[in-house]
Amino acid sequence: MVVVDVDAFDANADDLRRRAGGTPIRVASKSLRVPALIERALATPGYAGVLGYTLREALWLVANKVTADVVVAYPTVDRGAVRRLLADASARSAITLMVDDVAHLDLIDTCRKPGTHEDVRVALDIDAGLRLGRGHVGPKRSPLHDPAEVLGFARQVLARPGFRLVGVMTYEGQVAGVQDDVPGQRAKSAVIRRLKDASMTQLAERRGAIAAGLRPLVDLEFWNAGGSGSIAATAADAAVTEIAAGSGLLVPTLFDHYQSFAPRPAAFFGVPVVRRPSETIATVAGGGFIASGAAGKDRLPTPWAPDGLHLTNLEGAGEVQTPLSGPGAASLRVGDWVWFRHAKSGELAEHTNQVHLVSGEAVVSSVPTYRGLGLSW
Repeated sequence: MVVVDVDAFDANADDLRRRAGGTPIRVASKSLRVPALIERALATPGYAGVLGYTLREALWLVANKVTADVVVAYPTVDRGAVRRLLADASARSAITLMVDDVAHLDLIDTCRKPGTHEDVRVALDIDAGLRLGRGHVGPKRSPLHDPAEVLGFARQVLARPGFRLVGVMTYEGQVAGVQDDVPGQRAKSAVIRRLKDASMTQLAERRGAIAAGLRPLVDLEFWNAGGSGSIAATAADAAVTEIAAGSGLLVPTLFDHYQSFAPRPAAFFGVPVVRRPSETIATVAGGGFIASGAAGKDRLPTPWAPDGLHLTNLEGAGEVQTPLSGPGAASLRVGDWVWFRHAKSGELAEHTNQVHLVSGEAVVSSVPTYRGLGLSW
């Protein structure tokens, strides 16, 4: 069973908006994957548009009137979806594709009917990583880094019939998605904060140079950047016109330890106790929802309630059963429920067909996830 505390969700939405300081927030659907929650966020003042993660998802969001503004955050090579986009004038006006390579443009052109050049909205994905000598800190995304590389590719896009350059994206994941105030890791956290400061300083200079170079070439509609963990720092950059956020609405465990904000966990999943192997162990059904990314303990779900429960070192979180130890285990009986928090936002929705929205002690509604609607992107 998955629940979302909508009071915490709304409080998080207000806090993200406060930290954005007037810069609009684009809702990152990957971090929600529940249409009703995407719509709830979009109904909040200060939020506008969706940052989607696949073109098929974007087409569905537009067709179902969830939004009329979707930027697809990752390049697509889905020819079937591209053909659907090319054939739908309404979708073409609402959806922006991400590109960082001529190969992306070539693929789109192969999907066109002979002799047609329908305008496709595109945005440039620019690497926002920190370079230290030959080293690179940050997500391994776009090959476009230096201003000269970006401007050269922009000129290629602008010279190509059938493409309309409308935006830019620079996602500083090494700032937005890395904890920097972890208990028991004081020295490491201090190093991470210094790297974040260096990254934002370097990035601000580079974004400024790129913006100045693009200005004579094209009148951009948006410059998307940042994430839930970097909102205030990203909003301070003059080049940025909007910030992406999604994880900060639900606050999974990977967002617990940031110096810039206090977390309000909003998403939980519950599983029942099915066994008592001993007086000190209680075993629940399933629960092995492991987050993506580099494998480690921080990707495991965390027992949340009742207090005093821990995963065991040998079994961790299992697909069909999860043994729990700790002082809280002794009081559990077969049939009792244990509540967990997932490590990464959005991915929990892939394990359930519906989410129960809770306010106070009441379930106010039960809504489908993408999976519950039979959708798989």
